[in-house]
Amino acid sequence: MNFLQEIITKKKHEVTELLIKDSLSRFRDLELYHKRGTSFYSELLKSKFGIIAEIKKGSPSKGIFKDGFDHLVLAKIYNQLRVNAISVITDEHFFYGNINNLSDTAKITSIPLLRKDFIIDEIQIHQAKAFGASAILLIAEVLEKNKIKDLTNAAHSLELDVLLELHSSSQIEKIDFDLNKIIGINNRDLLTFKTDLSTSYEIGKLLPTNVYKVAESGISNIDDIKFLKENRLNAALIGEHFISASNTNSEVSQFLKAANED
Repeated sequence: MNFLQEIITKKKHEVTELLIKDSLSRFRDLELYHKRGTSFYSELLKSKFGIIAEIKKGSPSKGIFKDGFDHLVLAKIYNQLRVNAISVITDEHFFYGNINNLSDTAKITSIPLLRKDFIIDEIQIHQAKAFGASAILLIAEVLEKNKIKDLTNAAHSLELDVLLELHSSSQIEKIDFDLNKIIGINNRDLLTFKTDLSTSYEIGKLLPTNVYKVAESGISNIDDIKFLKENRLNAALIGEHFISASNTNSEVSQFLKAANED
């Protein structure tokens, strides 16, 4: 069993527990479920190049990124600087996240929020809506073609956008580009965990020109932003670099400036 399979096995157990513990009616009773948030896709389209800043405490390969991590301190920095969107990791077991980090962030900002998790069941989408998400992440490698379609339609029925992530060109055949118009290209190899920024370019050039392309992982300096812009990527999702920086405020500001330069 590889690491991704291990994650999905764990996630299936979590979904089973969620279905027992919670219900759609309980989620519909929560205030944020009925709040009409800012559109994730529309907000990204407003910028020359979008910056999605992530709230991420750590990773399986590197552990905790920074001592004294506080998701709300980070959320307030992102809110003050007005990044285009905020990605919130909610997986607890492997990535040190929490679903409450999503609702905590939703209460202090109008910036659209992406729930980043391993979503395999519709109940997780209703949970995302109830905790303040404007969009969800789906990962092509862990879902069959029909499942991608069903979960995307479920999200759209709740007025949530979908960032569909892929790690290799072999997953492109699963995608209905009339349905999934926001594609995340993850530069991290799922087997070696090494990152290669050229992955965004190589896969990006195989996608339709009208697709909104988001580069993910391994983005750590201004030159990376310039490279992505030059190669017709539309946005970058950045987490570890911002969180590990000695001055997160300054670092985010510099990336936003570079993103919006001609």
